[in-house]
Amino acid sequence: MHMMMWIVLLGAFMATAPSVVSAGDTIRVGHFPNVTHVQGLVAHHLSRTGRGWFEQRLGPDVKIEWYIYNAGPSAMEAILADSIDLTYVGPSPALNAYTKSNGEEIRIVAAAAAGGAALVVQADSGLKQPSDFRGKTIATPQLGNTQDIAARAWLGNGGLKITQTGGDAFIIPTPNPDQLALFKNKKLDAVWTVEPWVSRLERDAGGKVLVEQSNESITVLVSSVKFLKTKRDLAARFIRAHRELTDWIVSHPEEAKQMVRQELAAETKADVSPELIAQSWKRIVLKNDASLDEYQHFVANAQRAGFIRSIPDLSRLIERVN
Repeated sequence: MHMMMWIVLLGAFMATAPSVVSAGDTIRVGHFPNVTHVQGLVAHHLSRTGRGWFEQRLGPDVKIEWYIYNAGPSAMEAILADSIDLTYVGPSPALNAYTKSNGEEIRIVAAAAAGGAALVVQADSGLKQPSDFRGKTIATPQLGNTQDIAARAWLGNGGLKITQTGGDAFIIPTPNPDQLALFKNKKLDAVWTVEPWVSRLERDAGGKVLVEQSNESITVLVSSVKFLKTKRDLAARFIRAHRELTDWIVSHPEEAKQMVRQELAAETKADVSPELIAQSWKRIVLKNDASLDEYQHFVANAQRAGFIRSIPDLSRLIERVN
């Protein structure tokens, strides 16, 4: 009887005890080759060059594996498939994944950046308001990503009927590099995208910014619930290191810009000019704290765009991990 009671008590303790870092732990982290993913680019560069930011703070027994995605829905699919543990991602795909999993699979654990996204139009197009886009073609990075939903909501709020397959204007999910070439060749009337592509459309293709999202969150740090449950101590240490990295970048912008430029070149196999990084940098504000209030706006946009049917319970969306 006493032995059985001891086993029960031990089991209860183990179920509630915090996880610890074990030898050989690997954290799988995603990010995009966009300037709006500054923390991911800088940290990936430091890992690539043997000066790992997270590695130094988490210890020699922890390995960071980096995974590159082109847009948010793909990154969230990887989280839900348990292919990665954490990712830098836009708020709309994070919200969509949270809703589709009934709040069971993902959590926003920190903010990362605001601003850095815009609607760019052909300079001679005469496009000024949503009603002008009737019959026009607009590119976004991927169906259901933050800019895709923003474009659909902006056009819809302006009186146009927009569906996921057509409507009064044509929204075409297109990878960022392809957007630039199509825009240059006048195959697109407009593009809603993020830095450095906004600045490239301006500098390389003569585009004009019509709508700038200067205050909205553009990047957050998302974790799988599984990672938080099984490796909570490790997750907490990673999040603290992320916050420290944000502060370091704010204090060392010139060093960070060089790292971003070098990492983008490594990931995209294309040279990125210092001037392009500098222009992109002006549109981005780094931040650490995610606000639940802001997500009411993203919910409304996602609902209007048809990506969620009803307003979800957001009480578990943001988790403070200590």
